Amino acid sequence: MHKPITIISERNHTFRQRIEVNGLEDLYGDVPPIVGGDGSAPDPHDYFDIALGTCKAITVQMYAKRKEWPLEGITVKVQRDDSEERKGVYKLAVTLTLHGIDDPEQRAKLEDISHRCPIQRLMTQATIEISTFTE
Repeated sequence: MHKPITIISERNHTFRQRIEVNGLEDLYGDVPPIVGGDGSAPDPHDYFDIALGTCKAITVQMYAKRKEWPLEGITVKVQRDDSEERKGVYKLAVTLTLHGIDDPEQRAKLEDISHRCPIQRLMTQATIEISTFTE
């Protein structure tokens, strides 16, 4: 089991939250001013989208490194369309820019590998069970 992630409300900030994870500091969450926040940090949807983009980048880099392909870097853009979220549809369009890979077969393979990242699998194939308790 992993160490818990702790979310603590920041005093004197409407909805800003301090996030503690594995001893890392300076992580925060907030919501945009349109819903009453300060817009001072990514909102929970941003973190969801960030998780996917980061996982895809790492998965592609690990595969390219293992194959000794000339990947110099990767830029991942995640575009959210949450216009139908209330109907249960949340769309994420992901664009990968592969720096240093010119071979079309390698590029296609890296795109395919990106679909296998653990977070995409979690988002699309897993049954997630959430238990909430009060202390």
